[in-house]
Amino acid sequence: MKFKKIIVTGGAGFIGSNFVHYVVNNHPEVHVTVLDKLTYAGNRANLAGLPENRVKLVVGDIADTLLVDELVKDTDAIVHYAAESHNDNSLNDPSPFVHTNLIGTFTLLEAARKYKVRFHHVSTDEVYGDLPLREDLPGHGEGEGEKFTDKTPYNPSSPYSSTKAGSDLLVRAWARSFGLQVTISNCSNNYGPYQHIEKFIPRQITNILSGIRPKLYGAGKNVRDWIHTNDHSSAVWTILEKGKMGETYLIGADGEEDNKTVVELILELMGQPKDAYDHVTDRPGHDLRYAIDATKLRTELGWTPEFTNFRAGLMDTIKWYTENENWWKAEKEAVEANYAKSGQ
Repeated sequence: MKFKKIIVTGGAGFIGSNFVHYVVNNHPEVHVTVLDKLTYAGNRANLAGLPENRVKLVVGDIADTLLVDELVKDTDAIVHYAAESHNDNSLNDPSPFVHTNLIGTFTLLEAARKYKVRFHHVSTDEVYGDLPLREDLPGHGEGEGEKFTDKTPYNPSSPYSSTKAGSDLLVRAWARSFGLQVTISNCSNNYGPYQHIEKFIPRQITNILSGIRPKLYGAGKNVRDWIHTNDHSSAVWTILEKGKMGETYLIGADGEEDNKTVVELILELMGQPKDAYDHVTDRPGHDLRYAIDATKLRTELGWTPEFTNFRAGLMDTIKWYTENENWWKAEKEAVEANYAKSGQ
């Protein structure tokens, strides 16, 4: 499929804005309309420098039926990134997660159905719950080292992941019941530029840059399957163009690392002692391990990741936050104060 005009919901957020940059840089024939509510996680600066004749920012709520209808009637495809996505926030107040992830997705689906618009839904591996820790990772307990596939049963553990699971099921239902042209992708943990500093990797980097010791939940044994956000972007575009309608594709780059290793690597790369961090109260219901089997995406659609060296990707990410202090500095104090309230 070829597209001339697309809507990217949440396109001023971390992963969405990186996708917008990817489209502008790699597909000069495509015009992008970004629909973003510009909550604390969205930032106009994430789209700075992009050509106005290629990218239009519309500030609004994906649950606003009239606005969504007006935009969708004049587009070829919707790429749906917009979501409330921070687990800790979902534990403190689940209501925005229900509104955006469920009601917002429903609103977009209905508009796509009305105008027969191609719909790609961006989701998370967290809908599957977690996996046992692997034996071959130092200090971890027993486990077979299995990975998530598109056949893994859903088992979400937080208000965030449960509302994302619900949004996935809505998309599947609209495909089956109404014949909507949809695909779904579930991706592992992203890292890279423009990620909000409440998230794990940028929080540790900006702590060090601010003279604050990094923070590690519990013993730090929790494992995440890291992927550079640029690889996520290329995978989503591949699915948008080549994906089989109604199918789910998992996006991952074989980047499993435990949180303790990541913190210590950040410290090492930033010239600090590897033990210069504090253990803090663990998150309730903290998932043990995520791991993606992206075989279907690679074999059926021919996608391959470019950024497979985690150490090099992390160095580039550290460089970006170091050189763009004006992007994050104003929010740093408030973010850390919020964590301090819960002993984290």
